Amino acid sequence: MKKELGVHPYLFPMPVLMIATYGDGDIVDVMNMAWGGICAENMVSLNIGADHKTSENIRKRKAFTLSIADISHIEAADFFGIASGNTMTDKFERSGLTAVKSEKVDAPIVTEFPLTLECRVVEDRTEVYGHHVIGEIVGVLAEESVLDARGKVDPTRLNAFVFDQFQNGYYAIGDKVGQAWHTGVPLMKK
Repeated sequence: MKKELGVHPYLFPMPVLMIATYGDGDIVDVMNMAWGGICAENMVSLNIGADHKTSENIRKRKAFTLSIADISHIEAADFFGIASGNTMTDKFERSGLTAVKSEKVDAPIVTEFPLTLECRVVEDRTEVYGHHVIGEIVGVLAEESVLDARGKVDPTRLNAFVFDQFQNGYYAIGDKVGQAWHTGVPLMKK
């Protein structure tokens, strides 16, 4: 029997996304967020609180990078969700991570994160639910260590983790349990 829980943002898993932007004076800012993802073949969608430093930076620079954090950098990734760039100007420096400028967009790339999407802002709106940004993916950078023999990203090598909206936990991504567009084929034959 199911129990009514009320209205909550209960979906699982939620991504742990690292949005990196430049602020005034090229100060690197990184924000940890879960309310975003792929919305088209070459587009990402982000829903950010309008009062975040990241929102201000995106409006000014029209660019950002989006990275997948790995478990070995979970402390810094969580810190980026706790600390505010509005009140902590040395937020990125405190993390101990390093950044380089993207060659494709006006945003930083956190070198320690294994996978990064370089994005150019194509839509930037304030909605009733917050700051909504659509970014066009203009480049993808991956560490060779997360690539398979064919040069494709191997999710098991990313060592990524996901966020749970139920109890605010982080969880390692587990074993592969099926193959998309193949596992359900037997039901097509019924």
